[in-house]
Amino acid sequence: MPPLLLIRLVVAAVWIYEGLWCKILGGARGQPGIVAAVPGLGPDGARWFLPALGYAECLLGAWLLSGWQPWWAALLSTLALAAMNTVGLTYARQQIHDPAGMVLKNLVLVVLTWVAAALRP
Repeated sequence: MPPLLLIRLVVAAVWIYEGLWCKILGGARGQPGIVAAVPGLGPDGARWFLPALGYAECLLGAWLLSGWQPWWAALLSTLALAAMNTVGLTYARQQIHDPAGMVLKNLVLVVLTWVAAALRP
């Protein structure tokens, strides 16, 4: 079994990469279109919502890395991924490069997050 810190670091790195690189810095070019497809947001809403979501993802990554209240952090991260996947697949499925791969990768992330929450330091 890998050390708990390594599991936390890997999980946090995914959240921080997705938040910082993909949303705040705009490294994932398709994400503004996905967010713009959500009813009530559109392109104008995507301009403020995407970076805000990126900051939230970075904070969640830091929280998961810290190990503080791991059960609550795992629950929030699971709910966030479920919500983002549901909204993305409902409103922008045609813009998501590999929907099945996205869901599978996020399922792996959720499982690792709960493994980290269950392990005691």
